[in-house]
Amino acid sequence: MAWFFKKREERASLEEILITSGVLTSSVSKAQALNIPALSACVELISMTVASLPIKLYSESDETTTAEQNDPRIDLLNSDTQDLLNGFEMKKAMVEDFLLHGGGYTYINRRGNNTKSLNYVDNAYIGVNKNTDPIFKNAEIMVNGFPYREWEFLKLLRKTKDGVTGKGVLKENNTMLSVAYNQMVYEEVLVKTGGNKKGFLKSSGRLSKEAMDELRASWKKLYGNNDENILVLNNGLDFQEASQTSVEMQLNEHKRSNSDEICKIFLVPPRILTGEAGEEEYNNWIKTCIMPILTAFESALNKDLLLPSEQDKRYFAFDTTELTKGSIEERFSAYNTAISSGFMQIDEVRYKENLPPLKLNWIKMGLQDVLYFPDSEEIYTPNTNKLAKMGENPTVEPNGGENIESSQGISDNSGLGKEPNNKSDDSGEGK
Repeated sequence: MAWFFKKREERASLEEILITSGVLTSSVSKAQALNIPALSACVELISMTVASLPIKLYSESDETTTAEQNDPRIDLLNSDTQDLLNGFEMKKAMVEDFLLHGGGYTYINRRGNNTKSLNYVDNAYIGVNKNTDPIFKNAEIMVNGFPYREWEFLKLLRKTKDGVTGKGVLKENNTMLSVAYNQMVYEEVLVKTGGNKKGFLKSSGRLSKEAMDELRASWKKLYGNNDENILVLNNGLDFQEASQTSVEMQLNEHKRSNSDEICKIFLVPPRILTGEAGEEEYNNWIKTCIMPILTAFESALNKDLLLPSEQDKRYFAFDTTELTKGSIEERFSAYNTAISSGFMQIDEVRYKENLPPLKLNWIKMGLQDVLYFPDSEEIYTPNTNKLAKMGENPTVEPNGGENIESSQGISDNSGLGKEPNNKSDDSGEGK
């Protein structure tokens, strides 16, 4: 019985030398997860895409929507946050925490009703104290043990059920990430050991202390570097394999499979990461992955950054036209459609392209060569050189010199584009 325990002790000591596989873990931290290429690429792609989109503030009044230009919060969100991070870096950091930890937090530094700065806070410093009432929920946000009211923070939350905390992929999909990370650790061991298989030695007899010391030194050289690739076993020693090679384990196939599974977690098609995705696949990714995050971000801005008196009249929104700036042909085709249909003016398009205005303040209407001036409510027909006022009855002078009603049929504000009416009453006005 004593010999059995002694043999177990010697065998454990040999395994410490022979099996040098690193520290495997079943719980993956943020730093470990970001070492997984597929996860790091997905987080970087999504956060960079969202952070590159400018945020605008719109006002609604009398069925008219106007983009605010001078509100200081626009500059805080897009340019200078009055913190060490700029607007791009703040949005990117919030989206990273949103994906990995389930919540991105930024402190809203207010002085009265004015926002002086937006200060991003790393998720690692955030704690939450919640009440126990499942209906009337209330919570405090703790930063380094100091309490703040929840409305003092801009909160971007993933899969939240309480409005102050969320669930990220590190917690929700930790098993999948652990498999991928431990596979990387195993590959690292193979590289360090030159691909030598792990195993254990069997001896037909008891080894002396000198033989054990010599065997330990030899195996340490074999597995410690790639220079030693031959080991001669003395009589009575036999090596028993305890692992398979990378080819036998099909590590490359498993690695691709794990990468695809991680991409599914983030709703990112693998072909987008490799640059092989087509236009349709890219647009579907924008709709299914990016747009929900933008909607969550906009909701957080409208809830936390707007004053209660503003929430019925103003709202924040991302300018998603930036998503098409990568394709100049697609972008200009969209501009051409907008101008042709009267949806946009030329100077509005030039403003989006950072070009100086041409001061062409007109809109094309249904006929290709009829121009409408919104400021003066006048219609100009270049081919007849006639200028008409909206609501008036324009006339033309044919070759005979007699004034007759225009065939354009403009008789009043509601008669634009209608058929002319030849009947008249005593006053001569068309009925």
